[in-house]
Amino acid sequence: MPIATVRADHYKIPLPVVLSDSTHGEIPAFELITVRIADSDGMEGVGYTYTVGRGGAAIQVLIAQDMAPDLIGLEADRVEALWKMLWWRIHYVGRGGLAVHALSAIDIALWDLKAKRAGEPLWRFLGGADPKVKAYAGGIDLFFTLDDLLRQTDTNLEKGFRAIKMKVGREDTHEDIARVAAMRKHLGDGFPLMVDANMGWSTDQAIRAARALREFDLVWLEEPTIPDDFAGYARILSEGGVPIAAGENLHSIHEFEHLIAANGVSYPEPDVSNCGGITVWMKIAALAEARNLPVTSHGVHELHVHLLGAVPNASYLEAHGFGLDKYIAEPLQVVDGFASAPDRHGHGVVFDWQALEAVRG
Repeated sequence: MPIATVRADHYKIPLPVVLSDSTHGEIPAFELITVRIADSDGMEGVGYTYTVGRGGAAIQVLIAQDMAPDLIGLEADRVEALWKMLWWRIHYVGRGGLAVHALSAIDIALWDLKAKRAGEPLWRFLGGADPKVKAYAGGIDLFFTLDDLLRQTDTNLEKGFRAIKMKVGREDTHEDIARVAAMRKHLGDGFPLMVDANMGWSTDQAIRAARALREFDLVWLEEPTIPDDFAGYARILSEGGVPIAAGENLHSIHEFEHLIAANGVSYPEPDVSNCGGITVWMKIAALAEARNLPVTSHGVHELHVHLLGAVPNASYLEAHGFGLDKYIAEPLQVVDGFASAPDRHGHGVVFDWQALEAVRG
């Protein structure tokens, strides 16, 4: 069916608690950019992306003015062809950043529409490996006091999580080590614990930190340095002695190929909302599988539960602090450490558009 309409909207959503990491500092709000694509039969697919507080209005304008007009009248189910067309029409100002956020949201909407037309939930439509996925609570909590950090952890345990991630990357690495030690003691030996530095260290700092963190039996150390330093990631993984997760700030399959080829990552971590959408996320998962690597996710857990449920090399789903629970009909549920992809057609995320009007950007 040909595409009849494309609509993009921008919302700025305050967070109930100010979150924090080593790169962005304090984060009081996040931005949601949605795309609604309807075909000539009136069936609609919904896609979305987000920011940590800046740039959302530009993404919305890019979609509305420079991408949506090119889609009208084209066949909605030719997702690969539409992706390639948009990639090359915006590549001069794209290949990452705002442009790939915009393309990701459109691609997600097209796959949602395609799965709905097929009458299938997205996880099954994309491959159907296993809808039940291990989930962890991804804390954005670098500047929390230790008491607040442990209190947040207890709340997440009560919610059903059986794996926890915390932030590191304070100015004094000794503080990081002490906080991780306290968390390990709080959770007990063997409980899955991840830490995330949000690119806060140089390569040599990350190696020293990784060596100090070895004793705490981490599932992984995430984003220890800038995403562009593939050689640095290889050194951190080989010399630091801790598994590495990375990729939330990589914006193409080519960047993931370079990181994986450099032997710089244990858990590739694509984010469907900024890597190019479902089309690219699935290819990255296949690239990881070919190197015998498990794939994880970053953010937008309502979508990633489907993608991890579709592939055979899924590891953990991140349940992100930028949750949309107040604005969607059926938020993700975690039971005994697992989340399950819903059987609703498409990705099944139904927004409360009226509630979102109150936070329109």
